[in-house]
Amino acid sequence: MVEESSPNAEPQEEPPASFEEFKAAATERYPGLSGQLQRIARYLLENPNDSALATVTAIAEQVDVQPSSLVRFAKAFGYDGFSSMQKVFRSRLISEAPSYRERLQSLRQQRASQDGPASILNDFVDEGTASLEQLRQHFDAGIMASATQALANAETVFVLARGRAFPVAFYIAYALTGLEMSCRLLDGVGGLTEREAKLATPRDALIAVSFRPYSPDVVDLVETLSSADVPTVAITDSPVSPLALAADVVLETREEEKRAFRTLTAPMCLAQTLVMNVGHEVMARNGST
Repeated sequence: MVEESSPNAEPQEEPPASFEEFKAAATERYPGLSGQLQRIARYLLENPNDSALATVTAIAEQVDVQPSSLVRFAKAFGYDGFSSMQKVFRSRLISEAPSYRERLQSLRQQRASQDGPASILNDFVDEGTASLEQLRQHFDAGIMASATQALANAETVFVLARGRAFPVAFYIAYALTGLEMSCRLLDGVGGLTEREAKLATPRDALIAVSFRPYSPDVVDLVETLSSADVPTVAITDSPVSPLALAADVVLETREEEKRAFRTLTAPMCLAQTLVMNVGHEVMARNGST
């Protein structure tokens, strides 16, 4: 396999010393990386536990690149090789509580012989629990505060989603309306989404929800409104998703992707948390208790 070159893959003087620093650097530089390096960055950011423990050969197979490409990627971020970059991922793993997914995998193996409705229910409960635990473990209060301010400051909040993400958007619109805030759900009825979105100004805000595979029209509208200086908040599943790269504030949550039917447990919890924070902020401004 011939490796791609990237004009923006020059080594940094000081490599990121923590996973959070690496995540920030990789997210910032992601648009300028070659397609091959983008695939590597996306895999590392979305699979930090596997990246901490797997061999360079195993990771290369997952990303469909040569092991030498991973070494080149590491050097592009200032590390002297893949092993030194991997230490950052291992430090993150050691500092965290035992993986909820690992414990749940053990439970699944214990009931491997089970079948039927109860087994399916247990799997969904397990997956939802694991997603919520991951959400709690990686929750960033500062990012939530920024998202809260963006919506609380808006004259009108525009809410956008498609497909399986739509229930999250509908809840947000329902709850904000309950707070007596001006809110417009861009649901696409009658093909008016684009026309309605053009009503948004920098005094408003957009909150968009999308997960892999990302809805093209959602991505396009986020990019359009962001370029028009409309404050944008994204709820998505990767720091380098198309929404994340275009939005001003990114609330990240990932769900189990090994099933055809994925739960919305963590995204709904995140949406409820956001709405509650917005409600408290609005009431505080209005002098309510």
